[in-house]
Amino acid sequence: MKRVISSLLIATALVGSAIQPAAARDHHHHDNTGRVIAGGVAAGVVGGLIGGAIANSGPRYVDGPRYVEPAPRCWYEDRDVRNRYDGGYHTETVRVCE
Repeated sequence: MKRVISSLLIATALVGSAIQPAAARDHHHHDNTGRVIAGGVAAGVVGGLIGGAIANSGPRYVDGPRYVEPAPRCWYEDRDVRNRYDGGYHTETVRVCE
């Protein structure tokens, strides 16, 4: 999308620069500077409107309200754990979550 907008802006600038020398070359008795400036401003406004419309024409995603389950509370505790080899117990630090 950025390539399209930048190419439109470059094309608008090139067209505006191509129009100005032709208008300046063709005047004989009158000063048309105001018309050239107004044409440049109008081309900029039209290019901005077209570029803005293209930039904002993408898909829109709306997230509705939804319930998000809170993350479980977890902590570490020392607990007696049964030993696999001799049937006895030993103490280990174990992560406990609600």
